[in-house]
Amino acid sequence: MSLVRRNSDWFVPAHMDSFLVRFFNDSVAPTRSGFSPRVDVAETDKAFEIQVAVPGFDKKDFSIDLNEGRLTISGERKFKDEKKEKNYHAIQTEYGKFSKTFQLPKNIKEDKISASYENGILGLTIPKNEVKKLESKIEIK
Repeated sequence: MSLVRRNSDWFVPAHMDSFLVRFFNDSVAPTRSGFSPRVDVAETDKAFEIQVAVPGFDKKDFSIDLNEGRLTISGERKFKDEKKEKNYHAIQTEYGKFSKTFQLPKNIKEDKISASYENGILGLTIPKNEVKKLESKIEIK
């Protein structure tokens, strides 16, 4: 037979106080150095479209580069705790750096890529080159 020590309040963890202190004090400061925003990629007959969900950014916070067929979108949003009297209990907004890279097909117009930022969505339009479709009907003799 073995003896098991039991707390007088067996249904409450012994360290609940320290858990709550850590939860409200340690987890509110953004500690991650980066994040991965949500991305939608679509294709139409004339272009590829990329939409990146990055609310709270300014246009100057983004960098968009095209190098050897790879499109890289990166940016950074810094945490600004301007009001020291605030006692945050939770911060779910994403802060830090991000970078997304897309391998583009060869049938695009690199010099016609456009970008816009509106309502928290960074949108890129990548026009396609017009490629003639060769279609023919072959008769069987």
